[in-house]
Formats: sequence, C-alpha cells, structure tokens
Amino acid sequence: MQYTEIMVRYGELSTKGKNRRSFIDRLGTNVRHTLHDFKKLDIKANRDRMHIQLNGEDSDKVISRLRDVFGIQNFSPSIKVERELDKVQATAVALIKEMFHPGMTFKVNTRRSDHDFKYDTNELNDLIGSYVLENIPGIKVKMKDPDVTLRVEVRTNGIFLSHEKIKGAGGMPVGTAGKGMMMLSGGIDSPVASYLALKRGVDIEMVHFFSPPYTSEQALNKAKELTARLAKYSGRIKFIQVPFTEIQETVKHDVPSGYLMTVQRRFMLRLTAALAQKRDGLAIFNGEALGQVASQTMESMAAINEVTTMPVIRPVVSMDKTEIIDIAQKIDTFDLSIMPFEDCCTIFAPPSPKTKPRIDKAKEYEERLDVDGLMERALAGIKITEIKVGDEFLNQNEQAFAELL
Repeated sequence: MQYTEIMVRYGELSTKGKNRRSFIDRLGTNVRHTLHDFKKLDIKANRDRMHIQLNGEDSDKVISRLRDVFGIQNFSPSIKVERELDKVQATAVALIKEMFHPGMTFKVNTRRSDHDFKYDTNELNDLIGSYVLENIPGIKVKMKDPDVTLRVEVRTNGIFLSHEKIKGAGGMPVGTAGKGMMMLSGGIDSPVASYLALKRGVDIEMVHFFSPPYTSEQALNKAKELTARLAKYSGRIKFIQVPFTEIQETVKHDVPSGYLMTVQRRFMLRLTAALAQKRDGLAIFNGEALGQVASQTMESMAAINEVTTMPVIRPVVSMDKTEIIDIAQKIDTFDLSIMPFEDCCTIFAPPSPKTKPRIDKAKEYEERLDVDGLMERALAGIKITEIKVGDEFLNQNEQAFAELL
C-alpha cells in the first residue's frame, strides 16, 4: 500500500522547555537538508509532531534516510483517508490484510486533534475494530501487547492510519549544541568521534590536513567520502581542507626526529583553533583514544594541547579499539576508513617518536621556525566544500585500486 505521509515523533526535545520551539525548528531544517533531493515532499515541523507529506515520493527511500536523523524518537508511515467512517474502515482492513497471519492479534488506538469530529475516540475504536473482526476471519483483539496496533489520528484535513512505529536515531538535532571543529583524518577513530559529536547536537565542520604531493587526490577524496557518509545524520557538513605540505617539510628539516610528531600536531591544533575562532566554533573535537599511539599518551596530549585554551573534546578517549570498530561498522565508515590511501599523519612518521615529550622542548624547537608565517600561508590556502548526504567522491576505479594495494 502506498503511504501518503510520515508522522515523526520527537525524542529528548520534549524536555527542553522554553527552547523546545528552536530545537524543533532545527530538526525541521535538518530533515529538509537530509531529504533535499526528494523535491515533492512537504515538511511541517509542528510543536507535537512533524508531518512529512510524500506527494508520490518513494516512502521506502524516505524512511531509509529518516532513520539516521538525530533528534527523532520514532516515526510512522501513514495513509490519509477522507473523514468518512466507511472509507476509514475499508482502509483499516486493507492495511491489516497486508500483514495478516492466522492467529494475529490487534487493537485500535485512536487520537483526535479535531474534537469536533462526530465520533469520539472510544466510538471510533469500537467501530473500526468491529469492522476489522467482521472482515478478517481468524484475527483477534488483544488490548495488551498485540501483534499490531492500528493507530488512527483524526485531524481537520483528514484521518490518518498507521501500524508501524519505526525507531529513530535518538540524540539531539545537529546544531542545537553549537558548532565545533572536527579534526578528521582518513582513519577509523575520527569518523566515530564525529558521529558521537553529531549525536549530541554538535554542528561539526571537518578540518582535514593534506600534503600534496606526499598525499594523493584519492586520500583527499576518501576524507570527503567519509564526510558524505556522516552527512546523513544532519543533511550537510562543511569540509575544510588545509594545505600542510610546507609545514611538514619545514618541521622535518628543522626539528629533531623525536619531536616531529609533537610539533606537527601542535601546528594542526593551532590551525584548527584559528579556524574555530574565525568561524564561530566553540570547541575542537578529535578521534584520540588514550594510549592508542605515541601521540595519545597523557604527556603527548598535554604537550600538544598547550598551544590553545580552546576546549579539546575527545569522544572516543576511553574506548577500546574494538569498541570504536564496532561503531565504525554500524555507521558504515569502517570499510572506507581502512582503504590504504596515505594521510599526512603517517607520511613523515618518525621511527621513534617521543611518548613523553616536554612542553619546554617543543617550544624550544618551534623557536627555530617561522610559526606565524607558516600558519598565515596555510590558512590562506584553505578550501571549503559543503558536502551533502548522497554526494560521492570516490569512483569505482579508485575503490578497486585501493583494494589491490
């Protein structure tokens, strides 16, 4: 049966008091962005529910997109019927027959937003339920935990019938917790950290460092493709590519091997903080997990963090690698993350990086460098792309090539 509308129920938004309206408006915007290529939809985010009129669009495809939008508790695809009892009864029977099996139980649950309708909720429950019993032999009524609950909603513009309640992604609408800058590599951890930040309502902008010719166009496209897969949670994400070649070459030439990693990452954090200040970001997010690699010891984090007073948030900091991989597989970024395109974090990796770097030593080595000039030239070369859900950046040949490496 072709659905005519999807009714969306809100999650945590019900607890937001005076801010509820702004949260709902933001969710409405995110849903419109996520469904941007379904041109016939009419989306209305009301105070109690959101109503998405399909107007002939493919309900299965719309439902698939909606499952991932943060801020939705659950939703139900519905069929609109004229405000006439016989048509409601006939549609109820047709709807239940599609899923009927012998011994199936059901109940009718009516809700009226139009209290002037000639039947009240109890009368409608009885009239519709009795008609279903008369026309579907073998079906039974069960008021507690039935196999199917037929939901009937009476509104001024029609009567809407549904039987499914599809679980949403939960969380908060992206953008309701402010903006943050996500340091996105091409690895497993930072996309998972991005997902967790998005789930709590953070409007993240991806900051990706690339170092041509040491890193390839495929590596850059891989990071963009990861961003596109994460965009399904909010509809669109800004991707900021920062040229890093000059800084990496300079650091490699002028800084002792053991401090290459520390000084490089101090530059990355400085640049990300500068972008955050320029673009109204409130915090920096990354994919660091404590003790996973040399740069993620407490001493390394302290030495790197020293360059900024901006909060640095690490959503996966206490997770095991297996926990991170489980989430990466769930959100469909794992297979892409392990494609072996190089990134700037590994191309000049020293054989024996310092796991307990000293802040004073890092500062001493940076005095040899034109830090301000290097920063200024890198920031002058940034490129910003708005990436939407459904965008693709890796073609089939690039993916096949990666599989052969």
